[in-house]
Amino acid sequence: MHTILNPREEEVMRILWKLQKAFVKDILAEMDPPAPPYNTVSSIVRKLETEGLIGHTVYGNTHQYHPVLQKKQYRKWSFERLFNHYFDRSPEALMSFFLDEESLDQEKLEEIIRKLKK
Repeated sequence: MHTILNPREEEVMRILWKLQKAFVKDILAEMDPPAPPYNTVSSIVRKLETEGLIGHTVYGNTHQYHPVLQKKQYRKWSFERLFNHYFDRSPEALMSFFLDEESLDQEKLEEIIRKLKK
């Protein structure tokens, strides 16, 4: 995957991962307010489909969309991009960031250590 999604595109993907199948109106109903116009969501969906991230099934004059790119794949790609670009592929820099930001409490840190020992 080489596409960086903007916030609205990512929101549409999150909705499709959640619903698994959806028409544009369903996606629109799930969007955070203020929701964009129907035509904007339709354009986002068409762009995501052009990029191969979603597919569709035709029902008469309408399309039901589904994710082609799975959430796990996107999460892995996003993390690798973040890790490579902002932490210089350094696990120490990543852990240091979490510890400095106090995002990890003792319990979470111990859980990570247990997983690392497996």
